[in-house]
Amino acid sequence: MTLIAAALDNQLADVLDSAGPFLFYLAVWGLIFVGTGLLVGVFIPFITGDSLLFASGLIAASTSSINPVILAVGVGIAAFLGDQVGFVLGRHFGRPYLDRRSSARLQLAIRKTESFYEKYGWSAVVVARFMPWARSLIPVIAGIGRMNYYRFLSANLVGSVVWGVGMTFVGYYAAQIPAVKSVAYVIGFGFITASVIVGGRTWLADRRNRQENS
Repeated sequence: MTLIAAALDNQLADVLDSAGPFLFYLAVWGLIFVGTGLLVGVFIPFITGDSLLFASGLIAASTSSINPVILAVGVGIAAFLGDQVGFVLGRHFGRPYLDRRSSARLQLAIRKTESFYEKYGWSAVVVARFMPWARSLIPVIAGIGRMNYYRFLSANLVGSVVWGVGMTFVGYYAAQIPAVKSVAYVIGFGFITASVIVGGRTWLADRRNRQENS
């Protein structure tokens, strides 16, 4: 079993080396940005979440072609910019956009997110980073609620560093555990694949619900 995992690990390493680290950076940063900036995380929340950051950290620890500092800093910047765009969308386009989304699951998530934001305000922007639905909705809700821009800016900065940079390095240092290190690529790509599958199933379920309700 170890030999099979090691062989697969080497194959994945070869794929990454041939594709180039820049494409890897771009894919991770792009997913993190669109998760909140373009509200992609509202519909497929698991693709742009914690597992992606953890997995990318694992992969970075397994190859010299991926610089963990560049990866983590880029993730933090992408997370920060994504929330800023989400906040602006909420402030300028407001609730009508969200109300047009007919998914019962999404409407429930909106109500829960609004309640969470009303209770915790500044802290909600930081803590929401670790909550799949709230991660994408809090910036929009904060914009709709006319949260002071500089308060949101500071909370967004803290959340981006703690979650974006922090979770990436959690994955990176987890790969230093001997049992994990030898198959870090396998685990990393396994996390990403599982996230895509779960996210895809969630999206399909929401789409069926919309069709049934229309």
